[in-house]
Amino acid sequence: MESNPIRMCELLVGLPAVTILGVESREGEPLRVHVERVAANDGCPVCGVVARVKDRRHVELIDLPSFGRLTRLVWHKRRFCCPEPTCPHGSWTEHDPLIAPRRLRLSDRAGRWITEQVGRCGRSVSEVAKELGCDWHTVNDALLAYGEALVAHEGRFGVVEALGLDEVLFVREGEYRRQHFSTSIVDVERGQLLDVVPGRSGAGPTQWLLARGEPWLAQVRYATLDLSGPYRSVFTKTVPQATQVADPFHVVKLANLKLDECRRRVQNELVGHRGRKDDPLYRARRLLTKADERLNDHGREKLMGLLNAGDPKGEVFATWRAKELVRGLYDHDDAALALQFVQRLGNDLQDPEVPEEAQSLGRTLLRWKHQIAAWHQAHVTNGPTEAANNLIKRVKRVAFGFRSFRNYRIRALLYAGKPNWSLLATITPR
Repeated sequence: MESNPIRMCELLVGLPAVTILGVESREGEPLRVHVERVAANDGCPVCGVVARVKDRRHVELIDLPSFGRLTRLVWHKRRFCCPEPTCPHGSWTEHDPLIAPRRLRLSDRAGRWITEQVGRCGRSVSEVAKELGCDWHTVNDALLAYGEALVAHEGRFGVVEALGLDEVLFVREGEYRRQHFSTSIVDVERGQLLDVVPGRSGAGPTQWLLARGEPWLAQVRYATLDLSGPYRSVFTKTVPQATQVADPFHVVKLANLKLDECRRRVQNELVGHRGRKDDPLYRARRLLTKADERLNDHGREKLMGLLNAGDPKGEVFATWRAKELVRGLYDHDDAALALQFVQRLGNDLQDPEVPEEAQSLGRTLLRWKHQIAAWHQAHVTNGPTEAANNLIKRVKRVAFGFRSFRNYRIRALLYAGKPNWSLLATITPR
């Protein structure tokens, strides 16, 4: 057990190679611990002559709370000068990265603690700033300095065999709340967010993927996406050898969307207004989107009765049947049979007597038939990409939104990008 008072203070402060000069405690103010770096015979970086101390200046650093009390670390930094008259270097100030990084107003351990609290635990910057007794910008600057170094580590993600792309809303700006989107690039096999690029066009993802290099891209076997033309072009250009897979959820979602469009159109043509609570088609809206096998006898009888009353031409019923056929596509695992099924269904839906919404669904199925059928062979989906988007939305909600894409990207990657947090103690802040 240590009994030397000075050594006990040094152990409590927990900083290597410093001497505790004193502790300043005033009512209503943070606790101030005055420290000095252990004296070293620093030589001039130009000529090597042993330097002499010119003066000292006090630098107050934000530190972690001590025993529940706000704490400031007052570093008595020495300013050296070269005694050699002919040396052009002049004077310089000592620096110790173990105490504090350059250009930041807090201690090194406070910066690393901030990065884990905000990045890993998902806390808000303002909450952490309040706990440390400093302003928002001080905490955010530290988060960027340490966070960018952590997510930029080359070992954060290695070989990616299944790649996913999806859009997520970044911010609404301006008087008319104009929407700005970003694109999430995800390893759907590991469920890891690789990066976030601005925009939802193909330019950003294409540039990011091409920057990875040909050897990395050659290892991608599957590329998952929703029914997005720009993202399909990205995969065709960057990973042409990869099998493109249309996400089953979005295929069925499209079928349900076309069914709902048909229901609303027929409703308006029949009664001249949007659905009201007593209108048969409005009452049937939930039953129409429910899976056929989940309808019991009462539910099916109710649905057919409502369609007979509100769908005299059978257009909604025909689109409902098309939706169920699309769902039936995923009842087996035969890729060749699935391709034939999609081709035949798409052609059948082009019949002039079929409702226009079902015809539109058929055209989409034909355009994406190979990507739709590929699921039966690859069995990969864009679900992990949607999960990463949900984590991004959680970060946005905690932060009450973002306006800076740099802040948005780092917070998202720290929370959903699965960085190696064991490296946090070793990285050099940027």
